[in-house]
Amino acid sequence: MLSGSARRLEHVSDLPPDLPRLRTLETWLAMSLARVREQIAAEEQRLAEVTARLPLAPRPEWEVETDLGRQPVRVHVGGCSMGGKGARRRPLTRDAALRALGVDRLEPCPYCSPDTALGVLD
Repeated sequence: MLSGSARRLEHVSDLPPDLPRLRTLETWLAMSLARVREQIAAEEQRLAEVTARLPLAPRPEWEVETDLGRQPVRVHVGGCSMGGKGARRRPLTRDAALRALGVDRLEPCPYCSPDTALGVLD
C-alpha cells in the first residue's frame, strides 16, 4: 500500500490537469506535427529533385554475377537484364572479363553472350 505522499507523487504530471487545457495542448501538438510533416515532405521533394538532376553512373562494359554466397558464377555484358541484380552484380574491366571466362572458366550469360562480344569462343 502506498503512503499519502507516494500517491501524490504518482499523480504528478507536467500536463495540465483540466480538459480544456489538455484539448488546447492536443490541438497545438497536432498543428506542430502537421508542420513537421509538411517540412519533411518538402525536404523529400527537394532531395528527389536534386537526385533526378544528378548524372547516372556510366554502365559498366562487363559484369560478373555472383551467387548468394557472393561467389562469381557468370559473366555478362554490362546492362544485361538477366541474372542477379544489385549486390549480386559487380563491374568488370575488359581484362577481368577475359580472365573470368578464360582462366577462371566462369559461365558466359547465354542471353547477352559476353564471350562473343569479347571474341572468346570455345
